[in-house]
Amino acid sequence: MSVGDRRDEIEVKLPAAHLESVRRRLQELGASLLRRRHDESNDLYDDAGGKLSGSGCALRLRRVDAACWLTFKGPPRFEEGVKTREERETTVGDAEEAEAILARIGLSRRFRYEKRREEWQLLGCAIALDETPIGDFVEVEGDPAGIRKAVAALELDFASAIPYSYARLYALKRKENPSLPEDMVFAPR
Repeated sequence: MSVGDRRDEIEVKLPAAHLESVRRRLQELGASLLRRRHDESNDLYDDAGGKLSGSGCALRLRRVDAACWLTFKGPPRFEEGVKTREERETTVGDAEEAEAILARIGLSRRFRYEKRREEWQLLGCAIALDETPIGDFVEVEGDPAGIRKAVAALELDFASAIPYSYARLYALKRKENPSLPEDMVFAPR
């Protein structure tokens, strides 16, 4: 997505037992590696009453190395077995200033999640291989027909698609195991 772009995000998220197998399959299929494995830190912002999350929306500040993006995601809809939601995103020149602006309008960080992501392109779809503190996942983003073709080509099970965000998945994990930390972060190295 380009700076200031507005579009619908259309994707599926699938659990992955072995990301290395998916990576090998991408290579066999001649997929293009768009971005090598990198660390991401994602902060979700909301007001004290949870207005954004309560309406199914999300406001995210994502950091990768020195780069930063601010993203708004609208409430999800499910069509043709895939999740669709409005997405608006722009680059941010100074993450600390963005945090200060968000605070001044009454928003604060409510949840942080980290992942290690590798990005590919296959059959017109963006493929993300995500390592997270709660397991590995493959996200496939594109048009619904392209997503189905890519999932089949990767020999993944479309029926195993998870309709939840990482924040929701982590909340469910914390219900099972309340000793997990508040945020979905990797243990210090």
